[in-house]
Amino acid sequence: MAKVYAIISGKGGVGKTTTAINLGTALNNLGEDVIILDANLTTPNIGIHLGAPIVPITLNHVLNNQAKIEDAIYEHESGTKIMPASLSLKETERINYKNLSNITKKLKNITNHIIIDCAAGLGEEARAAMNACDEMIIVTNPEMPAVTDALKTIKLAEEMNKPVKGVIVTRYQGKKTEMPISNIRDMLEAPIIGIIPEEDAVKESQVMKNPVILTHPRSKSAKTYINTSKRILGETVRFEPQSSKGVFYIILKKFGFR
Repeated sequence: MAKVYAIISGKGGVGKTTTAINLGTALNNLGEDVIILDANLTTPNIGIHLGAPIVPITLNHVLNNQAKIEDAIYEHESGTKIMPASLSLKETERINYKNLSNITKKLKNITNHIIIDCAAGLGEEARAAMNACDEMIIVTNPEMPAVTDALKTIKLAEEMNKPVKGVIVTRYQGKKTEMPISNIRDMLEAPIIGIIPEEDAVKESQVMKNPVILTHPRSKSAKTYINTSKRILGETVRFEPQSSKGVFYIILKKFGFR
């Protein structure tokens, strides 16, 4: 049965779009048919991240009944399908957000998974995506402001009777200044399904306009996104130990002493 996942944060800048793209591509690599929907209509980024900032027909056109759903779906070189939003501010005017639920219902007939990249915050755009999804995946950073906003998002999900699939912690470094994963889990009262490390590979992949699982398949971030996607599919995948290692440890490991 097809599922619609809303990738949401409650706070901007936590890696929501990067997560949506890499989860979608990872699921596609695992043999699943996926469509990534850019429902961040005022500040869309899916097309920019994947090297297609401007396309002739967008989600905006479909929402306003100006185009068919099929005409707004584009296939990335990885095989993952995307439905970008328009960069034009004019095309964000008079958007019928309520149509998003109708669109996702129709998409469920042609694909296995729909991943919605939501707008930051908990305004009208984000709530429309929440209404249109089956389950929510919360993205946060290991810092109190981001986790607090994630908690607000979970409370809103409860009010809307939307189940939370789990939480993905991004930009994790294992520093003492960060919130421990156990504290995040206890505060949010939701399962942690992914811990994505802070890594240059992610930034480099964005410059290359491709998911990190394709540009840097051996990187830790790529491997953790793939494992996270497996957990979404219901597989039991153990977490790698999360700790911060100093330079001395790395040197010892390199020469076989650890």
